[in-house]
Amino acid sequence: MVGDNVEVGVYPIRKALDKAEEIGLDLVEISPKAKPPVCKIIDYKKFLYEQKKREKAMKAKASKVVVKEIRFGPQTDDHDYDFKKRHAEKFLKEGAKLKAYVFFKGRSIVYKDQGEILLLKLASELEDIGKVEQMPKLEGKRMTMFIAPKASKK
Repeated sequence: MVGDNVEVGVYPIRKALDKAEEIGLDLVEISPKAKPPVCKIIDYKKFLYEQKKREKAMKAKASKVVVKEIRFGPQTDDHDYDFKKRHAEKFLKEGAKLKAYVFFKGRSIVYKDQGEILLLKLASELEDIGKVEQMPKLEGKRMTMFIAPKASKK
C-alpha cells in the first residue's frame, strides 16, 4: 500500500481499508497484476477527475485527419486538370489527405483506362508533396485513389 500520510508496506486488506477510513479517503487498487497488488489511499473522485482531464488533453493533442475530394471525368480537359491539380497541391500542403476519383457516367465506363492514366498522372505530378496510399481502384462507377501528405521536416 502507498499513499500520502501512509507508511509504505504490505498490509492485509482489512487493515488497509481501516487505515483509509481513518484518514477519510478511499482505497484504490492501482496495479492489480503486481505481486502483491498495489493499492493507494487517495480521494477517488479527484482521481477520476484527473484521469478524465489527462484523457481530454491526449485527445486534444491527437491530430484530426481531414480528407478532401477532387473529382475528375474520364476525359477531363488539360485546363480543368491543371486547375484541380493546383487545388490538390494546396490541400496536401495544408496537411489534408486527398481522395481523387474519376466518376464514370453512363457509357463512359468504357474509358476506364483513361481514368486510370489520369489518376496516375496526378500521382506522379504530386509525388514531391504527397505519397500514394492507395493506387487507383475501380469501385462501381468510380475509380478512386488516395494520396497522403508527406511529413514535413521540422
